[in-house]
Amino acid sequence: MDVCAVVLAAGEGTRLRPLTERLPKALCPVGNVPLLDRALDRLAGLGLAGPERVAVNACYLGDLVVAHVGARAHRSVEPGDPLGTAGGLGNLRDWVAGRGVLVGNADAYLADPEAPPGPDVAALLNGWDGWTVRLLGQPADDPAAPGTFSGHRFVGFSLLPWRLVRGLPAAFGDLVAAVWRPAEAAGALEVVPYRGAFYDTGTPVDYLAANLHVAGDDSLVAPSATVSGRVHRAVIGPGATVRGEVVRAVVWPGATVRADERLADAIRAGGGLTVPAAGSAEPGTG
Repeated sequence: MDVCAVVLAAGEGTRLRPLTERLPKALCPVGNVPLLDRALDRLAGLGLAGPERVAVNACYLGDLVVAHVGARAHRSVEPGDPLGTAGGLGNLRDWVAGRGVLVGNADAYLADPEAPPGPDVAALLNGWDGWTVRLLGQPADDPAAPGTFSGHRFVGFSLLPWRLVRGLPAAFGDLVAAVWRPAEAAGALEVVPYRGAFYDTGTPVDYLAANLHVAGDDSLVAPSATVSGRVHRAVIGPGATVRGEVVRAVVWPGATVRADERLADAIRAGGGLTVPAAGSAEPGTG
């Protein structure tokens, strides 16, 4: 089955403001790696790479996304406001050109301790008949809650047949209403379980929790960071300076924590911007 991949990276990331006033959500770092790079690496682990096989859509702060992607993928820039998950895919119909499409949300953080990125989601592709819709999912706390599929919550990746993509217009719309629910009603939707950790990183709470998952019980400090203070369960970005105390927090590249500061349960960006993330989920529960 001929399959291509699309990474959705056009959204405004409103729930993650004011961080996303500095960077599009797709470029926000988790474990010092931009989320978009994590998505592209996962696709490469499936053998999907290059502008013939992978596309990235962009809109909000799209010039930054386009420059970051470079020649690694086909770049689809949406004019005006973002077209949504369905419209963004409809805008790529000519590029998809008859293939099945593995669609991934750039803001999805996934990590399976038993499989590297790529092989961890390979079950989505294995044995696919090219007709059904497949969603990557995890059992929901409330199997009957709105937004669930067969008692599962969606965790960032779906596999769509060309027969359903070819009719999508390049106009605002979402895949839930345009593709997933109709396929579910027709008995043509299958949920593929994901056994690892998942965060959608859409809020400061979940964004911090994803970073803490990468750090584990220790801290992740970039080699170019300067740290003279105390760091515990934190992620410190390249070129950052930490003279104070950082606990359960993220310090973005180039940002500074002064000697008289204690940064806890928060994200620090450049210029002294601090975004609280109190009450963050423990790693593995998001």
